[in-house]
Amino acid sequence: MRVRDENPWRAKENISQEEVETNDEVMRESGVTIPIWRLYQHFWLLICLSFPLISLVRKPDTWLRLAVSSTALLFFAISYTWIMWPHPASRGVRTRGRSHLSVPLLVALGLQVTVFSLLDDPAWLWPFLGVSAMAGVVLPMRRAGVVVVILTLLPLLITIFTHGDVAGINWWWLIALMLLVRGLGLDMIGVSRLGSALRELHTARRALARLKVEEERLRLARDLHDLLGQRLSVITLKSELARGLITEDPARCAQELAEIEQVGRMTLREVRKTVAGYRQPRLVSELDGAQQLLEAAGIEYSVEQLHEELPQSLDAALAWTVREGVTNVIRHSRARHCLLRFTRVQGWIGVEILNDREGTADAGTQRIGQGSGLLGLRERVSVLGGMMEAGPLLLEGEPHFRLHVELPMQPQMEVTTIPEE
Repeated sequence: MRVRDENPWRAKENISQEEVETNDEVMRESGVTIPIWRLYQHFWLLICLSFPLISLVRKPDTWLRLAVSSTALLFFAISYTWIMWPHPASRGVRTRGRSHLSVPLLVALGLQVTVFSLLDDPAWLWPFLGVSAMAGVVLPMRRAGVVVVILTLLPLLITIFTHGDVAGINWWWLIALMLLVRGLGLDMIGVSRLGSALRELHTARRALARLKVEEERLRLARDLHDLLGQRLSVITLKSELARGLITEDPARCAQELAEIEQVGRMTLREVRKTVAGYRQPRLVSELDGAQQLLEAAGIEYSVEQLHEELPQSLDAALAWTVREGVTNVIRHSRARHCLLRFTRVQGWIGVEILNDREGTADAGTQRIGQGSGLLGLRERVSVLGGMMEAGPLLLEGEPHFRLHVELPMQPQMEVTTIPEE
């Protein structure tokens, strides 16, 4: 329902998915939800219309006055709803603000309220509330501030003009109305300005994220170029030299080939270390991502946080375990509950991911034998001297799937997380 109410501008403009997500985030972070805004909008419309309507009921007059006043109120209600329907922090308000109808409509409504207040009844001063709110939403901040001040003073000037002097004026009623006109207008200016600031903030964040990605790509490209350029040149030169020594000096040729093999192994090792340094996950990030994935999938979860610093190799291995385990829960089971917890026993640290599963297909066990994610995880764990268990488990007569990894706090092969060939 929210999409239908808030996003009709999407079909009229070429809006990217990124801008749509930014618009939704801005409305959510503004603190004013769509239902609250609808109630707020209709409440002030009711206030604006109620006093002129009460005046018409109390003083029944000619049909001409009734028809003209009713038409004017209907025009005011339609114009107010058209301008105020979009959320004040959304892109829809900006679209209305750029419309050629907005400013002429505000001028027409201001003149209408002024004329009826002078010629008909002071009750028509109350629609100035709606005009002030519309000005605060549609107009730029400085222009809106000037208009709100003018609209705040108009009830005072009109009341003095209609009474002829200051005697007999109900000052409490007039001051309350002026404060409401000023407050509502400034309130709308503030909410609209907050929406603009939040939108600029989200745009800046996305731009910084894109710049960070580009920076990482350039750095990776630079490092690989610096690393491979020299080594590949050495391999090329030694290969040419070895080819010329095949018949003339076989012993020297064998030595050159051995050096080529050594350079190749060293290059492969350094390339793997360079690439792995860019893609090593962190346990804290994976735990946060696991909660987001399980929540998005509608799975009830209990995820324990680990608040101690671990060696980089252990942290990465546990992060890979969390990522693979939660991915299997999402993709290969119809789980309703998922438990993720850590265990510490005599110099060992472990992580256990347990989920209940419906159905009989043992997708996790099948994947182990197919060389996919769980097999790769087993290799990572075994390199560090750890142990991994993955398979079905029967708890209280209900089928579950359990992934359990244990790692020594002092890994046996700290440096060999990327094996050589």
